[in-house]
Amino acid sequence: MTNAPFRVSRRIEIDAGHRIMTHGSKCRHLHGHRYAIEAVCEAAHLHQGGEQTDMVVDFGFLKDEMMRAIDAPCDHGFIAAAVDDELLAMFAPADREGWVAEVKAAVRTAGAHLTCDTRLATKLYVVPFQPTAECLARHWFDLLAGPVASRSDATARLVLLRVWETPNCVAEYGG
Repeated sequence: MTNAPFRVSRRIEIDAGHRIMTHGSKCRHLHGHRYAIEAVCEAAHLHQGGEQTDMVVDFGFLKDEMMRAIDAPCDHGFIAAAVDDELLAMFAPADREGWVAEVKAAVRTAGAHLTCDTRLATKLYVVPFQPTAECLARHWFDLLAGPVASRSDATARLVLLRVWETPNCVAEYGG
């Protein structure tokens, strides 16, 4: 991070399940979290005009982008690693031959894949990494960095994304 004089942050919370298939202890089991996600933006100067006058970035714009990139695909869903074949098989519709291969192909193409075409019609967000707080922080940072710059007319830049899995455990990614 630089030492830009202005910094703002916005926090949202989501509920989502996951498992870390490679974990040697209890996190390999299906479980959920009340994730808190905080995006920190900074700017060397404030907007000089327009609807964001004297702001780094409008908090409403930042919230809109966080809801689009994080809440919409992940809240009240399950976040799964594309390599977790057993887990994906649990979600696969009984009548869909090749469903897992289709999901994995979509992840390779887009970097992540959201589907509700699952056995129980539940929301599933599949990512190309183990869904640890650290990797989610990097993933969500990457999804938000461009929109933050765009929505702030290049005045603000995303400098840090924090992901709390619990009130006591936080991971950060700063690009």
